[in-house]
Amino acid sequence: MLEKGTKAPEFTLSDKDGNQVSLKDFAGKKVVIYFYPKDNTPGCTRQALAFAEAYREFEAMGIPVIGISKDSMKSHQNFAAKYELPFLLLSDPELSAIQAYDVWKEKKLYGKVSMGVVRSAYVVDENGIIEKAMEKVKPDTNAAEILAYLKSEKGR
Repeated sequence: MLEKGTKAPEFTLSDKDGNQVSLKDFAGKKVVIYFYPKDNTPGCTRQALAFAEAYREFEAMGIPVIGISKDSMKSHQNFAAKYELPFLLLSDPELSAIQAYDVWKEKKLYGKVSMGVVRSAYVVDENGIIEKAMEKVKPDTNAAEILAYLKSEKGR
């Protein structure tokens, strides 16, 4: 997990429609980047729906929300359409951003060890510096926690 105060790694990934999106596209704005394991799984769906529900508040603050997973563009298209997700979903099948942001970790599930994305979120400031880093976030409360932070004095 990258630390607060670290320069956010640059990335260029495809969105669900094949458009190239780079972190530098958001220079001068705060941006929320959240990493999640897999489209259409229970936890990831709850997390995406929580961000969708809070999206107007993020939008009112001028803060883009970006979800990143290793799923394909087609998977993202289906996921976004099924749940009417209003924010960017970026596809990272080569794990370039996932590894750059240090969220590709060893995970244990029912005693089985495998590598995967640890559900994490970052708030990147207007200058591309990580302002807040949140590891092992809960899918149901992650969006609300970020909103609360952004509305507090620290997030302004």
